[in-house]
Amino acid sequence: MMRQFKSRQFIFFLVTGGIAAAVNFASRIVFNWWTSFSLAIILAYVAGMATAFILARLFVFKDSRKSLQRSGMLFVLVNLVAVLQTWLISMALAYYVLPAIGVQAFVHEIAHATGLIVPVFTSYIGHKKFSFS
Repeated sequence: MMRQFKSRQFIFFLVTGGIAAAVNFASRIVFNWWTSFSLAIILAYVAGMATAFILARLFVFKDSRKSLQRSGMLFVLVNLVAVLQTWLISMALAYYVLPAIGVQAFVHEIAHATGLIVPVFTSYIGHKKFSFS
């Protein structure tokens, strides 16, 4: 299992995922101007997910034998798990953990960034085994 996290494909996944995470993070800040933190996380995840799908299909899993529609559907299903992880971690950190330990600056940014990092490994396995197999 550890060998797959040292592969060239995983490195490409991290780079393309990093770009998608940057889109996600930046768009969450913009969405948060008009919506709650909770809803902004979900909306931003959609923007990041669209970016991630395009980049993953073009650069990471380009040898996939699945149709674009099938890959897209499975990509969304895998990302439903990831968005749930991101949302739960972000909300718990922002409203419970960080205030409890006295963090007052950049609470939403720290919480959201941490929430984005957590599903990296589960998403890679899900996309490799299901979305783009």
